[in-house]
Amino acid sequence: MADIGAVTWPHARFSEAFLILRAEEVGLALMLMPLVLVGMNAVYAMSAWPAGVLSDRMSRPAMLIAGLGLLIAADLILALVPGYFGLGAGIALWGLHMGLTQGLLAALVAEAVPAELRGTAFGMFNLITGVALLLASVVAGALWQGIGSAATFLTGAAFASIAVLGLIALRHRLALADAT
Repeated sequence: MADIGAVTWPHARFSEAFLILRAEEVGLALMLMPLVLVGMNAVYAMSAWPAGVLSDRMSRPAMLIAGLGLLIAADLILALVPGYFGLGAGIALWGLHMGLTQGLLAALVAEAVPAELRGTAFGMFNLITGVALLLASVVAGALWQGIGSAATFLTGAAFASIAVLGLIALRHRLALADAT
């Protein structure tokens, strides 16, 4: 059984709306803006099932670390690589991160609690991650407006790196919980 406390905090990202803002900054035409989320969600959808299969065969903490590594890469590319190439690569990596982590987080929640409390656990998980996403997005918006887009994505990469360090520190404890 996984530790529910460890499940809730590796959610180290902000709203995907910032991908649209980055696309606008890069110069993507207004009529093409929906393609930002379509592209991110297409990668997410195409990677979710293979990632789920993979998560059944490997260490779940390692899988979360890999997913956060993809988020770090996406944030760094969005912050540092100019133009449409940087935008496209960042969007694709963000979607891949979602594919690797979102189903896995749900599986960890389901494994962490008795069957009769799963509805409550999912409700709490979604409440906590929703509030965290809202707060992260407020901070990201303040950074974007005050310093710029690069600062926003670099800060996102820093927070995801902190989450990775926390997962590495808890990896042994989580592996023991998975074995039971």
